[in-house]
Order: sequence, then structure tokens, then C-alpha cells
Amino acid sequence: MSVTLGANRSNDSARLLVVHARGRWWFGLTALAVLTGLVVQVLVTADRGSGFFDTHTERALNVFAFFTIQSNIIVGITSLLLALRTDRTSIVFRVARLTGIVAIAITFVVFHVAIAHLFEFASWSLVADRILHAIVPILAVVGWLMYGPRGLAPRGVMWLSLAFPVTWCIVTLIRGELVGWYPYHFIDVGVLGYAKVVVNCLWVAALYLGVAAGLSTFDGWLARFAARADEPAPG
Repeated sequence: MSVTLGANRSNDSARLLVVHARGRWWFGLTALAVLTGLVVQVLVTADRGSGFFDTHTERALNVFAFFTIQSNIIVGITSLLLALRTDRTSIVFRVARLTGIVAIAITFVVFHVAIAHLFEFASWSLVADRILHAIVPILAVVGWLMYGPRGLAPRGVMWLSLAFPVTWCIVTLIRGELVGWYPYHFIDVGVLGYAKVVVNCLWVAALYLGVAAGLSTFDGWLARFAARADEPAPG
């Protein structure tokens, strides 16, 4: 019996090592996709001959004002960290990890449901669009589902992650007031006015909180399921 238990533990350890290695490769691929999409998007935007901003540098830097881009950056950084080492449990990492997954999931759904039909992309713009709005979200969410890490998204982390969309809305409104430009119609004070924009921002925060709560609950369930699966069989 002890020989059987030892063999089972050895097999479980081998399986975990394989899953661990696959996860690190997946996270590395996700980080590479983010980097590729960002480089292409910045170059394409900077090279445009017209737009609200006059210079190549201004247009390139303005890319980073978009919720989509910031979501991709958070996903890219946390994925790179996991590719280097998966045993990360600091509160800062936990918040960043949940923030990235929630924000990129919202980016995917909102863009493809409400925004994609408004634009026609071609050439390298199409490449950047597909990477940042489709490939990265799919890689990020599937990677979170398959490789976790699990147990990093309790309710406290969920509430702390709300700082991202709230801060983005506040900074976007302040910057918009200063430069006269807003990244999305729903937050354009010049068109909608402050009252409508504040309501829209509250809806964004509520949507984010709802998705974060769902992922937090699901993560807890997956963590408990994984813990039971790793328990040695009785006898």
C-alpha cells in the first residue's frame, strides 16, 4: 500500500510539473502577444497623417490613454511575471492580476458588441486590432482558467482592483479637460456633459465590479476544487 501511495504521489508531482511548465509558456506567449500588439499599435498610430494630435510623438503617447491599451499592459506585465515565476502571492500582484483579467475580459466583450462595427481596420491597423482586442483577451482569460494561479482573488482583492477603472475615469476626465480630447464617446464631456458622463462612469464601475465579483467567486470555487483533487486517496 505504501508503495502504491508513493507511486501516486510521484505521478501527481510529475503532472504538476508538466502543468507548471505549460502555464509558464502560456503566460510568456501572452506577454509576447501584448508586446507585439502594443508596438504595432503605437507605430501605426504615430504614422497617421492626421488626427487630433499634431506630432508623431503626441499621437504615439496618446495610445496609452485608452482603457484597452492599459488593460493589455496590465495583462502583459502580470503574465511576464508569471512566466518568470508562478509563486507570486503579494497583495500588489493579486490586485494587478485580477485587474488585468477583469479589464481585458470587459475590453473583449464591449469592443466586439458595441464598438467594432463602428470602425473599418486595414493592413497593420487590423493586425493591432486583432491582437489587442481578440488574441490577448482570449489568451489571458483561457490562461487564467487553465493555469491560474488559484486562490489569489478573495473579496478584499476584488474591492482593491476597483481602483483601476475609477482612477482611469478620473484621470481621463482631468486630461480631457486640459487637452480637449477623450478616448471614448461615453466619457466625452464636450458632447455629453458632466452629468451624463458621471452616470456612464458609474455604469463602467458597476460592470467592472460585477465581473470582478463573478471571477472572485469562481476563483475561490476552482481553488477549493483543486485542493480536493490534490488530496491523497484514503487507504
